[in-house]
Amino acid sequence: MRSPIAIVDVDRVETWQRYRAGMCDTCAANCCTMPLEVQLSDLVRLGIVDAFEVEHVDVKLIAKRLLKMKVIDHFNHKNTIFTMGRRASGDCNFLDEKTRLCTVYETRPETCRLHPQKKSPKPGFCAYGARRPR
Repeated sequence: MRSPIAIVDVDRVETWQRYRAGMCDTCAANCCTMPLEVQLSDLVRLGIVDAFEVEHVDVKLIAKRLLKMKVIDHFNHKNTIFTMGRRASGDCNFLDEKTRLCTVYETRPETCRLHPQKKSPKPGFCAYGARRPR
């Protein structure tokens, strides 16, 4: 059986399409296969880290805990940026595998909120790939 997901090489930005309103409605969520960089405020909004913890625990210890739990894959202490863990398929852990929709849309990280217009490897463009019918 063929996958309903149209795979696009998200690493080749020269193949991306100029973003236009409504594209996300028919996309296979290819952007949700790219590494997701988040800040501490995003982790609090998502409920992964408690605000009390942010105020009273060193960020490096928070990162160490999240790495051990496999919630994040990497922590850049210089910029205080966390790279979220992903499924073996490469999908974001917050992406519903069947619907290809975000399960935390209302509390999604700022990177997702600003993609593709402002936070993107190629601002104003996206790795659009149409969903294939089941």
